[in-house]
Amino acid sequence: MPDIIVVGSINMDLVVRVQRHPLPGETLLGSDYQTFPGGKGANQAVAAARAGGSVRMIGCLGSDSFGAQLLEGLLQDGIDTHWIKRVEGPSGVAFIVVNAQGQNSIIVAPGSNYRLLPEDLKAEVFRGAKVILLQLEVPLPTVLEAARRGKEAGTTVILNAAPARSLSADALHDVDLLVVNEFEAGIVLEQKAPQGIEEALAAAQSLRERVSSVVITLGAEGCVWADTSGQGYVPAFQVQPVDTTAAGDAFVGMLASRLAKGEALAPALRWASAAGALATTQEGAQPSLPTEAEVESFLAGRSSP
Repeated sequence: MPDIIVVGSINMDLVVRVQRHPLPGETLLGSDYQTFPGGKGANQAVAAARAGGSVRMIGCLGSDSFGAQLLEGLLQDGIDTHWIKRVEGPSGVAFIVVNAQGQNSIIVAPGSNYRLLPEDLKAEVFRGAKVILLQLEVPLPTVLEAARRGKEAGTTVILNAAPARSLSADALHDVDLLVVNEFEAGIVLEQKAPQGIEEALAAAQSLRERVSSVVITLGAEGCVWADTSGQGYVPAFQVQPVDTTAAGDAFVGMLASRLAKGEALAPALRWASAAGALATTQEGAQPSLPTEAEVESFLAGRSSP
């Protein structure tokens, strides 16, 4: 039985680079487009596998050529794909524009991802796992059912609440660890997004009224955390970004892997932050995700970011 089960999206990313993002109504000429395997679920599954985790992916792929390529990519990273559903029609696609500073804008066409249904999740798939990892690029009822199955199986349920959407206390009932960025934290709390470390720490404590553990990522500022043992701040590692696509997924996948190995949240976040930083130094989603050895080498000799 794999230690980590990821239930989520599998996309093909179509990426074009531009000097700057277009204004409304404006047409820009960009680079030739490139294709990279992506999707928050698949990215986090690959990130966790490269971080040394034993991973099973549950998702849905279409009957197109992208579906076959995406499945093969997961297999190459040693991920258990037995429970990936195949349906007629297109696989999910993400359209990504990356500017000269490495910042991206993304539009996702869900395709087959929205045909992953609660009834596709069988109880036996979750037994024996240590961590269930979820995002919000598949239907919410499917995410909630996966969380319920994970809770029943006695696993740690991690929800990366992205893309941002409102979530009730009931929706978070079976979640053990909520991972959000500032914008997503504001959406869940139905308030202005926290600005800076102190506001983020306060937001994390507010979110702890709904879940026992919270991480709020702050981009180049790092991240804050709060759980039953207290709260804290982890600074970001300084790197020269090339493409920020999947940096958050590298962070979450590494975090899941470290927690599955029994590490406490605070030290696990240092590894997660290093993985996220390294991912920004390479182009593409899954191609940029670092291995455990690469992160270990990056951290060697660094007492702090």
